[in-house]
Amino acid sequence: MSDLGHDTLPSTSLNGDTATKKPAMVSSAVPRASGGGLVTVQPLKRSEMQPSYRQNLGLDTVQHGFYGSLINGIGAVAGFFGQLPFCFCCPNPYKEIEQGSVGLISRFGQFYRSEDPGLVKINACSETLRRVDVRVTTTPIGKQSVITRDSVSVMVDSVIFWHISNPYRASFGINDVRTALIERAQTTLRNVVGGRVLQSLVTEREQVALEIQEIVGDVADRWGVQVESILIKDIIFSQELQESLSSAAKQKRIGESKVIAAQAEVDAARLMRQAADILASKSAMQIRALESLQAMAKTANSKVIFVPMNLNHLSGDDNLPPGGTAPGANVPPTAVASGSGSGSRSDNMISTAALSQLADT
Repeated sequence: MSDLGHDTLPSTSLNGDTATKKPAMVSSAVPRASGGGLVTVQPLKRSEMQPSYRQNLGLDTVQHGFYGSLINGIGAVAGFFGQLPFCFCCPNPYKEIEQGSVGLISRFGQFYRSEDPGLVKINACSETLRRVDVRVTTTPIGKQSVITRDSVSVMVDSVIFWHISNPYRASFGINDVRTALIERAQTTLRNVVGGRVLQSLVTEREQVALEIQEIVGDVADRWGVQVESILIKDIIFSQELQESLSSAAKQKRIGESKVIAAQAEVDAARLMRQAADILASKSAMQIRALESLQAMAKTANSKVIFVPMNLNHLSGDDNLPPGGTAPGANVPPTAVASGSGSGSRSDNMISTAALSQLADT
């Protein structure tokens, strides 16, 4: 035989005899080497286990008259024989309570004690056992048709997480705690969502759920129920509402694009106005005219270029002497009307040189 936490392994001595190795204590709290393939199991803490609900109100001595004493006696005798394995005609007085549940025992319909998970003994004739589940339960509230403050109809799907904190209140204080909790959550959901607009409902979903949880939790506490959380799973819009929201978003984007385009046109017009003011100056007009003449003179094709003898009108310079010309303006006008052959190359070069002289001035 080996106890839990002990390893007893046979060993062989030098003379061939089999000896028993001393049992080694194995502590689950000490990490084991991973090479051996063992899994470290941490001991379960008492705070992590189910809290104890065991309680006895001390009503064992309460008398129920002759009839009550008779029923108690019959139940005790029947339980004595019922606990025997081969006796099938008498009820077994021992009942099992599963982990995660609490047993509420009543005698002649009057509650007098509660038991924790395990094996408990009751009187089969005068006592009854009611098992109450104290685990966290997930209950869907269901899809609710709700009208928001801005008169928009939506479907809200939510779920509630709760557990029984007081088995006595949840069992004897209310008929059906699950149905009552769902109905209360549905009513609160309609009231809270009805006080908000659609935009607030969509963007502040967690705040809406917390507000519903606070209202439902205060009422559920009187029923022996603790509400862990309420979550809004989905908000469903109708087809007409979806099309309306999509159209509104599209129109908003179109409006924003028009505003951006108009702003761009205003900026472009402002820049063009600034450019026009700059180009309207006398010096800018002279530079542009000379650049145009240079560009035409650089090409090798046949061309006819008329260069004005007096550059007063071109440059806008009123300071030139009357009848005089600017430096380099005495270049005679050159008319080139020859082909692109070799005979016209020299004339073209003279015109280019003359224009270059004008540009240098």
